[in-house]
Amino acid sequence: MRRKLVVGNWKMNGSRPANAELLSALRAGRPYAASVAVCVPFVYLSETAATLAGSDIQWGAQDVSAHEQGAYTGEVSVAMLAEAGCRYTLVGHSERRALHAESDLLVAQKAQIALSRGITPIVCVGETLAERQAGQTEAVVKRQLSAVIHQLAHCAAEMVVAYEPVWAIGTGLTATPEQAQAVHAVLRAQLQAATGHGQAMTILYGGSVKPDNAATLFAQADIDGGLIGGASLKASDFIAICRAVH
Repeated sequence: MRRKLVVGNWKMNGSRPANAELLSALRAGRPYAASVAVCVPFVYLSETAATLAGSDIQWGAQDVSAHEQGAYTGEVSVAMLAEAGCRYTLVGHSERRALHAESDLLVAQKAQIALSRGITPIVCVGETLAERQAGQTEAVVKRQLSAVIHQLAHCAAEMVVAYEPVWAIGTGLTATPEQAQAVHAVLRAQLQAATGHGQAMTILYGGSVKPDNAATLFAQADIDGGLIGGASLKASDFIAICRAVH
């Protein structure tokens, strides 16, 4: 039985009062059938840890440096994330790839360093609208995932993968359940061929998931939960999405 997981990605949003209200509501909404986590801005990790302490809701970061320590101003190391009690970190989110020119190799290196300290990398892959229209979806996501599989070698089965079509993030557009399932099936087959454990690995869908489409998306055979952006900032919406996983 694959682990079901719903992860909220706050992106660059939040404030102390809003965070406290959101996390308290999330705690009060338990129990959930899926595992639940929130990936928050670095500056809110400590207070998120304090607010969620004693609950089964986990927390994580939105990125991690590929370097252990040193003269890398503005970066945050995996050791720092471990001290903050992070269970997860996102790596390779489409916004990092596009806005910060992160390469497939850098994403793979970040995944590797996260695992070195027992933090599960949520490896994001996905195609742009132009790539989808050109029929390149499968080639793009397989290339992105292949780099991570190669870097992690025998540890590759320990990551979580998130498919996030770039054209469906924050646009209001959503891949149809059939479109999402087709890509998830490709990714699972790739993971199975490379690791032998693909059937047991968790693959999330991210891309304008909302309470009214979550259940249909999560009912697909190879979709094990979601990486939720904007809807994770509103407690009632995020709780409804968490409850859509069975």
